[in-house]
Amino acid sequence: MSTSTSKLKDVLTTGEVAKICNVAPRTVSKWFDSGALHGYRIPGSKDRRIPLNQLIRFMKQHGMPLNGLMSGCSRILIVDDEADIVEVLEKILEDEAKYEVEVAKGGFAAGITAEKFRPHVILLDMHLSDVDGREVAKQVKNNSDLQLTKVIAMSGRMTEEESKGLLAGPFDGFLRKPFHVRQVIEAIEDAMAVVY
Repeated sequence: MSTSTSKLKDVLTTGEVAKICNVAPRTVSKWFDSGALHGYRIPGSKDRRIPLNQLIRFMKQHGMPLNGLMSGCSRILIVDDEADIVEVLEKILEDEAKYEVEVAKGGFAAGITAEKFRPHVILLDMHLSDVDGREVAKQVKNNSDLQLTKVIAMSGRMTEEESKGLLAGPFDGFLRKPFHVRQVIEAIEDAMAVVY
């Protein structure tokens, strides 16, 4: 990542606003076209531009978390109760991939954290002690505020068939434990590439 991400630009494209708010770019266009989000069009083109101060005003008005603004980086939620795995993952995803990372130890905590943090990707252990990973994934997918959040299943105990079955359901990726960190970053990038 270049240093430009630490200094936020004064004017943003609809794609950049979409990433910050974790919504689809067409949602941003709708906000713009309805007059809810103020900005301007580039003369002679359909491209819209949103001044940063207008975006902040809009986000505050609608109670959106502003934490995505400052970093402009991808937010990853790790849901796993194996402390050693979590520690390593969190450190590497923050230090090397420069993601913003939050951790939830169980399915119940995951729901609450996801609501607040609005992650772009959730790394979800399938064998949580308090709830089945599939349930957590379903809840995320059914939450209209988290429509664009990608869920990647993690497991060391599933057969090839079981893991294929997951991808037909509410999951956007699968990581077999133990995994290499490069695989985790690639899975996250792959999942996010679908949206932006």
